[in-house]
Amino acid sequence: MNPVVGTVAEIWRYPVKSMGGERLAQSAVATRGLHADRMWAVRDVELNTFTTARRWPILLRCSARFAQDPAGRSAGPGDVLEVIVVFPDGSEVRSSDPAIHDRLSELIGKPATLEPLPALSEKGRYRTPQATKADIRRQFALADDEPLPDFSMFPVRKLAELARYATPVGALYDAYPILLMTRASLRAMAERSPSSQFDVRRFRPNVLIDVDGAELAEFAWCGGRLRAPSVAFDTEIPALRCSIPTRRQGDLPADPDVLRTINAHADHCLGVYANVATAGTLAEGDPLELEPSAAPSATVAVARSGATALKRGTLRVIDALMPRGH
Repeated sequence: MNPVVGTVAEIWRYPVKSMGGERLAQSAVATRGLHADRMWAVRDVELNTFTTARRWPILLRCSARFAQDPAGRSAGPGDVLEVIVVFPDGSEVRSSDPAIHDRLSELIGKPATLEPLPALSEKGRYRTPQATKADIRRQFALADDEPLPDFSMFPVRKLAELARYATPVGALYDAYPILLMTRASLRAMAERSPSSQFDVRRFRPNVLIDVDGAELAEFAWCGGRLRAPSVAFDTEIPALRCSIPTRRQGDLPADPDVLRTINAHADHCLGVYANVATAGTLAEGDPLELEPSAAPSATVAVARSGATALKRGTLRVIDALMPRGH
């Protein structure tokens, strides 16, 4: 029998990428993640690509909910589920209202549209221009003299996909379908920066896990399998954190010390990305058992340091080809 490492404390679904989400008592979970998670995203008209709060932080001051319960819908690519966007001034606009695009453009200050998850046949809608080094510095709140983030924990195939597409084709999440985080990690960071609010909403996980103590518990799960009564997650790599947790959202103020603390004490990461190994239903209060990797320490080392000469060589090539920007 595998050890119980925690229980499901909170479940979060985000109808629109980069906007405030909905807390759920339970959710169906399929290969592409929580049912109906990230069914819409904002498109930058000038760049012709989906964008996020890394580029337009004001999106975090909006929230979204479904007009009707999406249960019973496929909630897959091409299945358009109407959402209601709540703007910072409290006004609400439905995704079916043509005015939504003008309202978003006015909010952001640049042409923008709200678009549903494209069908799989529309791969071109997922494309993104090549990011410059300046883009990455802005998105990760890095100064010019600070090194770029270490992406070596990502598999080479994933890096190649994300260099070409704004999100994986068929989904609107950043890299993996599930983001897991523990209360223990939030407490660990809060102890190191008592004046900051390490509120779960800053970090936008799908599943917050109740774990005792104040340590980065979930990092040790990488390479293992986390089992709930009817759902299982393969914990893949630590989640590299960008500037989003530092931004104002809801009643949380902007706070650059949040990211500084993570960078200094958690090597730029908080939470872990996961794939869905077994589909089912996840509910608050579900116990979570850990089936560890056969070699957990080696797995974590691989995830954190880049592993092989092939990967290091590939990353050097990607870095050399990446435009500097301005």
